[in-house]
Amino acid sequence: MNQLNLFIELTRLKKPIGYLLLFWPCAWGLTLIYDFAGSLNIYFYYLLLFFLGSVLMRSAGCIVNDILDRKFDKKVKRTKNRPIASGKIKVQTGLLYAFILCLLAFLVLINFNYFTIIIALASMPLAFTYPLMKRFTYWPQLFLGITFNYGLILGWTSISEQLGIVPIIFYLGAIFWTLGYDTIYGFQDIKDDEIIGVKSTSIKFKGTAKIFLILCYLSLISSLVIGGLVMNFNLIYFLSIAIPTIHLFFYQINNFDSKNSASCLKIFKSNNYLGIIIFFNILVGRFF
Repeated sequence: MNQLNLFIELTRLKKPIGYLLLFWPCAWGLTLIYDFAGSLNIYFYYLLLFFLGSVLMRSAGCIVNDILDRKFDKKVKRTKNRPIASGKIKVQTGLLYAFILCLLAFLVLINFNYFTIIIALASMPLAFTYPLMKRFTYWPQLFLGITFNYGLILGWTSISEQLGIVPIIFYLGAIFWTLGYDTIYGFQDIKDDEIIGVKSTSIKFKGTAKIFLILCYLSLISSLVIGGLVMNFNLIYFLSIAIPTIHLFFYQINNFDSKNSASCLKIFKSNNYLGIIIFFNILVGRFF
């Protein structure tokens, strides 16, 4: 039972925000392309597969992150008690867990078409090298955005079996979304990160964080507008974009306080609701 609890702690299964933020872009991409005039069985089946894949890959990613960052984690108050950093789980055991999770994720992936399988596998090197980026650049959140929102492309190709301008537009917006919310998240550890030499957009823009967040979130909203125009969505869709806009600017940015860790975490977690809202925005665009 103790090993099970350690596994759950290692994979952050009790913190669903991580795999939900990975899942919503998948759902967006699938919903943008799916032919709802036909049977909904495949749609819900693919949603389930993407959800399972998100849980498995995020769990594996957490393990790889903790292995690569174990020396840093020991020096950060928030992370020093993580299973690998604290020595409760050995690195070899963590690698075994990660391998099993990746194998299970691959069994999920092979249910899709060949094109989706190929481009999904092509993203794996970036997915597992992301934790190293904070050592070399102040833009690790950019690499996280590229990796974390890749599911939007996969959602689209799972049906179309080819790329298109629409998923790329939404994908770019989602990258800026991640740039914003993970910058907010990074302020929790900014003091420790500066001491140990870890880089982030939180550190780079600590004096102009709100301006940076405004630019990121304006980019997301712009992508929703431009993507909607390309998809020929109707007026109701564009009016509904006011809801995520209000959430981003009047809740997240207005309440952002870089010196309040609890507030930063709360705002970060609220992005799950934003993912849901944009999911329904897209549904509105497809159905009305």
